[in-house]
Amino acid sequence: MKAILALEDGTLFFGRSFTGHGEAVGEVVFNTSMSGYQEILTDPSYCGQLVTMTYPLIGSYGVNHEDIESDRIQVRAFLVKEYQAYPSNYRSVTSLADYLRKGGVPGIQGIDTRALTRHIRVKGAMKAALSTRDLDPDSLVEKARQSPDMIGRDLVREVTCHEPMLWRNGRPHRIETGLDRFQWPGNQGPYRIAAMDYGVKYNILRSLELRGCTILILPADTDSEVIDRLHPDGLFLSNGPGDPAPVSYAVEMIREQMGRRPIFGICLGHQLIGLALGGETFKLKFGHRGGNQPVKDLTTGRVEITSQNHGFCVDMDSLKDPEVEVSHINLNDGTLEGLVHRRLPLFSVQYHPEASPGPHDAGYLFDRFVEMMGRR
Repeated sequence: MKAILALEDGTLFFGRSFTGHGEAVGEVVFNTSMSGYQEILTDPSYCGQLVTMTYPLIGSYGVNHEDIESDRIQVRAFLVKEYQAYPSNYRSVTSLADYLRKGGVPGIQGIDTRALTRHIRVKGAMKAALSTRDLDPDSLVEKARQSPDMIGRDLVREVTCHEPMLWRNGRPHRIETGLDRFQWPGNQGPYRIAAMDYGVKYNILRSLELRGCTILILPADTDSEVIDRLHPDGLFLSNGPGDPAPVSYAVEMIREQMGRRPIFGICLGHQLIGLALGGETFKLKFGHRGGNQPVKDLTTGRVEITSQNHGFCVDMDSLKDPEVEVSHINLNDGTLEGLVHRRLPLFSVQYHPEASPGPHDAGYLFDRFVEMMGRR
């Protein structure tokens, strides 16, 4: 079944569907991971995007029940060079094609993914339209141009939970009472964390639970007064999709919470902390997405290979507060990858220490957060 991917600059790529008819619009980006496609598909940070994999053969180990990062597929479409229709892995329960088909997400193979990736690297990430039904190039280019832009768009509201949930045994569970009557369970970990859901990945919550934390997941627009009433030991700010600038309600809450309890932010949470500290953010040319990004810890000199997925970044030159210290930088392009406050119990990183998918070099950051809560 023929398919066309049209970019807003008029560039066309031709392939064929392995999931049946479909159409999608969004920002087209690339991921350099060699595996982990199921985690990538379900990562809420990809909301609004068409994802292409640079590794050429995708689908060989199928799909299982464990390697999910949210309750559904989040990408708008999935683009690969070659799809493997016959998976072979003892954990596999279904094929990638069936998984995408069930989620209503188009899967396209035969795209020249090397040429597409190079084009994005040179020209920058851009809007695109994909279709198996509309095969008119001019029509598809126009659809791409008319699709919503990433800058200034609040995608957090599309992925956040709609009600508070308690994380138990590797899964979110609805709480039986409202927050006004909520009682922290006494039979779980000693550290109570209020986790702001801006598009949180499940493996972040698994990593905190593994370290003896009781986690209450809160909708993104939960205000500071509610958090104070809950009396958590720590506040966690999750990853999430898109531009942090329009998520002003979260920035206001973070600013009010600074100094009241330990705060740890990852990815979008890191960017929101940067805004709350008076900094500014900007859109990267093509973003950082993959499991092989080198990051240097400036406090130790150690280099970590990290998993990343973001298209925006905090401008380190915009951070004027002398109490704010840059803790990590990206060795590929020198951009900001981590912050720490010299006086307040607050730190954040741009990358993903939960490593799903990706290396485990940065898992110590969860230990640091737990130690910070212990000292308080």
